[in-house]
Amino acid sequence: MSEPLVGRMRGFGTTIFAEMSALAAATGAINLGQGFPDEDGPRGVLRRAVEAIEGGRNQYPPGPGLPVLREAVAAQRLARYGQSYDPETEVLVTVGATEAVAAAILALVGPGDEVIAFEPFYDSYAASVALSGATLCPVTLRPEGGRFTFDPDELRRAVTPRTRAILVNSPHNPCGTVFTRQELAAIAELCVDRGLLAITDEVYEYLVFDGVEHLPLASFPGMRERTVTISSAGKTFSVTGWKTGWVCAPAPLVAAVRTVKQFLTYVGAGPWQEAVAHGLAHETAWVEELRRSLQAKRDRLIEGLESVGFQVFRPEGTYFVQADLRPLGHDDGLAFARALPERTGVVCVPTQVFYADPARGRHYVRFAFCKRAEVIDAAVARLKGSPPG
Repeated sequence: MSEPLVGRMRGFGTTIFAEMSALAAATGAINLGQGFPDEDGPRGVLRRAVEAIEGGRNQYPPGPGLPVLREAVAAQRLARYGQSYDPETEVLVTVGATEAVAAAILALVGPGDEVIAFEPFYDSYAASVALSGATLCPVTLRPEGGRFTFDPDELRRAVTPRTRAILVNSPHNPCGTVFTRQELAAIAELCVDRGLLAITDEVYEYLVFDGVEHLPLASFPGMRERTVTISSAGKTFSVTGWKTGWVCAPAPLVAAVRTVKQFLTYVGAGPWQEAVAHGLAHETAWVEELRRSLQAKRDRLIEGLESVGFQVFRPEGTYFVQADLRPLGHDDGLAFARALPERTGVVCVPTQVFYADPARGRHYVRFAFCKRAEVIDAAVARLKGSPPG
């Protein structure tokens, strides 16, 4: 029998997250690879989900999502960013941000188009672009002044007559960069000048540190009408397994995304939607405490990794720290990450898998700090006990 997988997907096997989590389970290692918290979200949110299940709200919700959640999302965008979206026509509930990104790409780009994305990029981006038949064109984020950023000239050169859209992830996974006003203005100016659509992944919008501010690209001049803004509840409320996300965009763009989304998952779970609506309206104090806690855990992990010998980049947001292996005498992150669980009892993720050309990120690995302090301390103790250098 010939290879059953269609050609455009043959470069995509099991995700690195599944591989490294399986290694953690097989070796008993501490999993600082996949980005999921080890503590539950706010009790009020969890109770709302239970009440909805026990109250019999277990059948299909409306295709665009429950009105209560769409209204809560619209209210959140207005209160937090001053952006006005009509919950009836400009907000769509999705099964997490991953589905939202996939549905947006499949709806808005196609064969012959090009999509720009900043690398390293979350692995679903490349897969979604491949499914659409379009071509992914990477613009590389490189270290500068202790953070990862892009060259505006390189970004401009990446645009061709075939460019249809640009994917923007800020706060950025895996680099931890939160794009500045100047960086976002450069992206916005280019989109307006060249008539590009923007698809923004903002799932870490609340989880920013050191007084850094998250700014939605859609809030820049000329961008509301051309931007599909995506976020979700998983990171904000520490309920990553609920897979409840949303799209905010002008009505024609939402209608296009909804056309695709309905044939992917049709609808998402109703009880989670009720609970997330409650969270957006009533649990912002809990989220702020989560942000403070994560900043402290970030600092705790950075101190530990530096004491082992890694060069560490201090992230401005997200769950993740980027570490350079070269001071330890290593330059192959994939080999290093695969050996680390057996050698030290700790799991990380090789960043090179998030690059179009893995050689550009070969010497980086990613560690997650969205864990209890004692788990981070135990991981650092294992690294010190069996140094990976």
